[in-house]
Amino acid sequence: MGRAFEYRKARKLKRWGNMSRTFTRIGKEITIAAKAGGPDPDTNPRLRALMQNAKAANMPKDTVERAIKKATDKEAGDYKEIVYEGYGPYGIAIVVESATDNNTRTVANVRSYFNKHGGSLGTQGSLTFMFDHKSVFKIKPKEGVSLEDLELELIDYGVDELEHDDEEDIIVLYGAFEENANIQKYLEENGFEIVSSEFERIPHDLKEVTEEQRAAIEKLLEKFEEDEDVQNVYHNMKED
Repeated sequence: MGRAFEYRKARKLKRWGNMSRTFTRIGKEITIAAKAGGPDPDTNPRLRALMQNAKAANMPKDTVERAIKKATDKEAGDYKEIVYEGYGPYGIAIVVESATDNNTRTVANVRSYFNKHGGSLGTQGSLTFMFDHKSVFKIKPKEGVSLEDLELELIDYGVDELEHDDEEDIIVLYGAFEENANIQKYLEENGFEIVSSEFERIPHDLKEVTEEQRAAIEKLLEKFEEDEDVQNVYHNMKED
C-alpha cells in the first residue's frame, strides 16, 4: 500500500458519521463552485464532481439544489476559502481549511482553540510545505481495465498513486492538486464512474505520540471539527 492510501485509510474522520455535518461541508463546497463556475453542472466540472460527492454521501437532492441556488442569492453570505496553519500540543502540525462568510469570527475561533489546548496559530504558508496537496478520486473498477494499465495511462495526467480499496471495491487515485481538472476530464471521457472527488493534504512525515499526548491532541482536533466554518482538518500525528 502507498503512503497516501495508508494515511487516508487511517484518518477517516469521526465527522463522516455525522450526516448533517457532512451535508453542511459539501453544501458550502457546492455553493462556492456554483458561484465560481456557474450553476450548470454540464459546463462546470468542479460542480459536477461535487454533485457526485453529494450523491455518495446520500445528500438529498433538494439540499443540493438549495446549495446551488444559494450561489445566485444576493442575500446569502459570500463564502471565502481560507487556510489556517499552526502547531498543536507536542509539536503536531495542523492545517485547518475553512469556508467562511466572516473571517474575523473564524480566525478568532481558530486562534482560541489553539491557545486553549496548548498550541499556537502560525502564519499562512508556514506549514503547508510539510504536506502534499493531492487530488483524490474514487472510481468504480471498469471491466477489462487492469490497475497496471490504468496507472500507466494516468501517469501522463498527474496521477502518482493508485490503489484498489478491497473494503469498498473502488479504485482510489492520488494526483497533483493542480491536475485535478485534467484527471477528471480523462475519467469522464473514458467512461469511468466517479464516486467522489476531493482534495487531501498528506503529511510527509508522521510523528509518534503517547496515548496521553494523543488524547490532548484529539481534544483540539475535535474543537476544529465541531466548528461550522471548518471544512477539513489535517495533521501529522501518527494514528493508532
